[in-house]
Amino acid sequence: MKTILETDREYICDIKAPCFQALLPEEVEVVRASKTQVLFRKDDNLTKQGAFASYVLFVIDGYAKQYLEGDGIKNYNLRIIKPGEFVGLSAVFSENTFNYSSVALTDCHIFLIEKEAIGKVVKQNGTFGFNIIKRYCAQNTNLLNTVRNLMYKQMNGRMADTLLYIDGLKSEKSDIFQLLSRKDLADFAGISTESTVKLLKIFEKEGLIKLQEKDIKIIKHNALVEISRRG
Repeated sequence: MKTILETDREYICDIKAPCFQALLPEEVEVVRASKTQVLFRKDDNLTKQGAFASYVLFVIDGYAKQYLEGDGIKNYNLRIIKPGEFVGLSAVFSENTFNYSSVALTDCHIFLIEKEAIGKVVKQNGTFGFNIIKRYCAQNTNLLNTVRNLMYKQMNGRMADTLLYIDGLKSEKSDIFQLLSRKDLADFAGISTESTVKLLKIFEKEGLIKLQEKDIKIIKHNALVEISRRG
């Protein structure tokens, strides 16, 4: 992890992300004065489950993985964090600690923004506040869908969901599968690594996917959708 200073070439002077365009000039100054720019290296932890949360993270560039820590052996992956997304929004509204961990899949350029600053502009600016709450609710909806799939779907359905979700990110990050290990896929599906490897080979044998080392190419998208639907 490296703090980016104003003298560094990576330093971003203005907050140009679309979500900040609704802020008034004085509100932009509130955010600018409370933010720190940080470069997280690949495999660095962005957040740690249970750690005190004094800031919200905004991803300028890079990809990360958000997950729940289990018993020290088993984790459960929740989502891939993309550029333009917030991490730790719950710290603004109710939580004083991070309720999940996240780790960089690539180098990540990130703003650390004091949660009090975000809370202040949310209260002052209705449009910005609405967008923040919309993002927060979308993350909660994603979490509920994840729990529902875990509870009610069998292994085939969960693996189909995992492949479809990650494949949906290929338009933004063509090598997304190559950033993930087989254990990562297993932790998205909530099954063992051994079962993941077995299911991938079965899916390939049935002509649903093509395995190319770490990369995975979906051949029969509709068939995977049907496996997901049946659960």
